[in-house]
Amino acid sequence: MRASDEDRERVIATLQRHTEAGRLTLDEFADRVGTVYAAKTIDDLRVATVDLPVLAPVAAPSGTATSNERQLLLTFLLAVVAVALIGTAYALFH
Repeated sequence: MRASDEDRERVIATLQRHTEAGRLTLDEFADRVGTVYAAKTIDDLRVATVDLPVLAPVAAPSGTATSNERQLLLTFLLAVVAVALIGTAYALFH
């Protein structure tokens, strides 16, 4: 079955929780998010979380992100930008 944007967002939220719990480094998180965005099917999405334990369901968000959530998001975005810049620089100079 084809993966939807909602399916991808759900998997990324799961990866964020595993990163917060210390099961994934920021580099691993960034790699897996890339896998999630490239996924075309539900089975492709499972690849990103197959080696991680199943988490208890989370209550629906209250509508406002906490400071920790904002900080994690900012850290993730900076990591993605850093990986993109390093990849670009590597491609240009090699």
